[in-house]
Amino acid sequence: MSTPARSTDELRALTRADLMDLARDQQLPGRSSMAKDELVEALATSGSDAASDENVGAQARVPHGSRVDAFRALAEQRARGEVRFMPRQLSGHDRRLHVRQTVREDHETRIAHRSQDAEAKFEKLADSLYSFFRGTCLLFYRDIAGEDAWMPTVLTLGDVHPENFGVMPSADDVPIFGVNDFDEAYYAPFTWDLKRGAVGFVIAAGTEGGMDAAKQLRIAECFVRGYVGAMRSYASEATEQQGQMREDNAPKLIRRLIKGAHEDRDAWLARKYHDEYRRGFRADDEHVPVTSRVEEFQAALDRFVRDNDVEVPARAGGMRVKDVCERLGQGTASLGLPRYYLMVEGPAADGTDDVIIEFKQARRSALAGLAPPSEFQVDGTAERITHAQGVHLVRGDRFYGAVEIDGLSFMVRERAPYKDEVELDELSPKQWRTYARICGESLAQSHALSDEAGLVDHDIEPDVLAAIGPEDLFVTDLVAFAAEAADRVRADHAYFRADHALGAFRWVDQVFR
Repeated sequence: MSTPARSTDELRALTRADLMDLARDQQLPGRSSMAKDELVEALATSGSDAASDENVGAQARVPHGSRVDAFRALAEQRARGEVRFMPRQLSGHDRRLHVRQTVREDHETRIAHRSQDAEAKFEKLADSLYSFFRGTCLLFYRDIAGEDAWMPTVLTLGDVHPENFGVMPSADDVPIFGVNDFDEAYYAPFTWDLKRGAVGFVIAAGTEGGMDAAKQLRIAECFVRGYVGAMRSYASEATEQQGQMREDNAPKLIRRLIKGAHEDRDAWLARKYHDEYRRGFRADDEHVPVTSRVEEFQAALDRFVRDNDVEVPARAGGMRVKDVCERLGQGTASLGLPRYYLMVEGPAADGTDDVIIEFKQARRSALAGLAPPSEFQVDGTAERITHAQGVHLVRGDRFYGAVEIDGLSFMVRERAPYKDEVELDELSPKQWRTYARICGESLAQSHALSDEAGLVDHDIEPDVLAAIGPEDLFVTDLVAFAAEAADRVRADHAYFRADHALGAFRWVDQVFR
């Protein structure tokens, strides 16, 4: 039995996100380019609103399966030192079911909305072991829920792997190298970043670098030893607040990366973004102009500048939004979440010096509810990410911040002409070891800053070094963990590929009566 169509007034009372849900269910053409008022009008006159209401209602009547509370309880028990069976101890078909449930839970909204980017993400995860590792943070952290609770708490990056370090803009608009993705950042034991990072280097060295098992573990060891050595230096010299890695002081490998990343802004804009008249975004497979939403995003940008106390540089002119586009197909973990680029007119007003600002929907950290309980907490979603960027980088991107649009939390940052990452498949074995060491050192600096700009209220470096104890033993333990975890990721990937081929990720788990 069909339900009555919604009136215009009822539709206006919904957020744009709710309207987009209805428009997706109806497969309303052109929905992504519509402003909120246009969506209201299109839905009010489409005549098929009732059918979509039935679908939405049916989904609402059947709750989705969730193990969030169960894993939070497990993390608390493990943090208290209780001996509990952990999901990493599962084997065979039981492990396959755990992998399937966890991936479904992590992508529940994107699956329910039948997001094309979600399908693209699952294809990407199926095609590459390294992409699978990068895109399944929740699976990784459920395997270590509540562990290492006695270790010092720092502001962790949360998702450490070789491609979450790179070149990005500083507050002074010069390229710097360091940690560059804060989506999963969370206060947790410092060892959690080292464990994920060591596994990330093992898997990447194998899939991207073609290294054999022995070389993979050697590279992971270089990453951990780089961290330990740098942490010792910060404990004795306290230089973490002075450390910006720039072209003039970077190691040779990073200096070449920064130098190669330089590109003239005019040429970069023309190559990647501008239409033929330089008045806005060109339409292609990655960018869908939504010019009708300029006024809406101008208001959001103005609110962002005000609420985040952004000191607008002269190169951003009057922060006038020329155009807006939806960015498709970017990222791995965040693929399928709304992402927009704003083209801000530069002082020349001729398109040669425009500034590109990114709005990316933020999400809950994979570590939330799994990290051992801590007195250090940051409220909000994008606010948590913004806090992490402010702590982890010395004078990083001045446009980093948070803003809310239609009830959704968005992280804001600048897209710069010189944003770049190391080409992993071009590194020699020696360069892999050097790069791993540099990344370990960079991570140590980020952790050392937890008691400077972060919430940690005591000198963290001595505690970390005391927890590390004998270096060789600490490194041996972490490399052994990485070897076992990497084997588990390989097995999990095989389960995922088999399930994906059978259509397992077109549906979410539902709880029936």
